[in-house]
Amino acid sequence: MIKAVFEDQEGGVRPRPATVSGDGQSQGASRGASVLLVDDNTVVARAMEIAFQVAGHRLEFAPGPQEALSRLASARYDAVLLDMNFGPGETSGEEGLGCLRRIMADDPAACVVVITAHSGVGIAVAAMQAGARDFVMKPWRNRDLIAKVEAAIVRRASVETPSAPPVAGEAAPARLLGDSAAVQRLRDLIRRIGPTTASVAVVGPSGAGRTLTARAIHAASPLADQPLRKIDLRDPAAWRFDPEEGAIILRHVEALDDVAQSRLLDQLPSTLRCFSLLAGTTGLSAALRRRLATVEAAALSLAEREDDAVILARHFAREASERFG
Repeated sequence: MIKAVFEDQEGGVRPRPATVSGDGQSQGASRGASVLLVDDNTVVARAMEIAFQVAGHRLEFAPGPQEALSRLASARYDAVLLDMNFGPGETSGEEGLGCLRRIMADDPAACVVVITAHSGVGIAVAAMQAGARDFVMKPWRNRDLIAKVEAAIVRRASVETPSAPPVAGEAAPARLLGDSAAVQRLRDLIRRIGPTTASVAVVGPSGAGRTLTARAIHAASPLADQPLRKIDLRDPAAWRFDPEEGAIILRHVEALDDVAQSRLLDQLPSTLRCFSLLAGTTGLSAALRRRLATVEAAALSLAEREDDAVILARHFAREASERFG
């Protein structure tokens, strides 16, 4: 089985794989894997939930790709078990492949095992080419299905670079929801600038997802395994800059006067990548703008992404429902 470490996600504890013993058995783990099942058949989902629970794992259920992406934006899962067809009469697998591609684009290390009909060998091959770790043909035996998911998680853990243990209060995964043209352009920008060392000014109104955008850029960088500390520059006691951190988020830069901006410029280590959350860059001195706004990324207001309104509304309604019961 799987040894797990635990991370606090929005007030709850969620497992993720760390290491396994030489014989593949858990070494003192009190919980198993966290698995997300994406399947529109509620009867199958309930039966599978029981089977995974008996095997020592936790399984959550999303009836389709839209809710699956919403859940993946709220919590971390060790594996995703993805059906390739949704709705009566669907056999093409296109909806499942589309969901798989979105999952892998947001997290190339995601552990996805796909489910397809016995006649869907071509779909399974396409899914493996798109990044799936394994596939299961219908009908399956629960024991074999669970074994495949466990094996895929172990393989993922064995190739991941060990990182520092997650800290309490670590935020949920940095995933941008929506399919509007504006979000697609932002995703493209993140893929281009994420792997660089350039400091980024994330510009936009409060509430437009500036922090999420900064975290998504950080998640696409070589420093993704390092925590991303947020510093409120209005608090002098928070002015602690460690070059070993790699990257930080700076808030309220525009609240600094000229003297404080000059002091900030002097104190920032040259090796530190900065993500600055700003309403605009016009209030910055030219020197500080060069340091903090090597690249500007615009956080998107809802007015710029009207096509995503329903997806976002469903996402926040689901989160509120779960949080408040």
